[in-house]
Amino acid sequence: MAITVHCDIVSAEENLFSGLVERVVAAGALGDLGIEPGHAALISPLKPGPIRIVKQGGSEEIIYVSGGYIEVQPNVVTVLADTAVRANDLDEAAALEAKKHAEQAIENQGSDFDYSRALTQLAEAAAQLRTIQQIREKLGKH
Repeated sequence: MAITVHCDIVSAEENLFSGLVERVVAAGALGDLGIEPGHAALISPLKPGPIRIVKQGGSEEIIYVSGGYIEVQPNVVTVLADTAVRANDLDEAAALEAKKHAEQAIENQGSDFDYSRALTQLAEAAAQLRTIQQIREKLGKH
């Protein structure tokens, strides 16, 4: 049996995952993080994108987070997400529409235009679409 560490992924709305894992892969602010049992303690902001969990026994789950923080301690990995959704529950059509809307807002800037908000919306929509693509690749569907 592989060595494991306890992992919790929570958002303001709900606790999405709690259990033993062999590995957690997340998009940190300075690059991708691969967390396994025995990893050095750290805390890092997260970029919008997928968090891949390899559970005890090898099965995988992917959860999309819109941002937040990951904290690694000797016996526990905690993800505090702004918003989190199981990747299987992401709505591809809504993400495509949000991406299109953000791109149009950037192109057609008006007097009340909030550039950083539009960029944030664009980044989140693109990250959701990348997460959906990862699920498809994992399942062998294109």
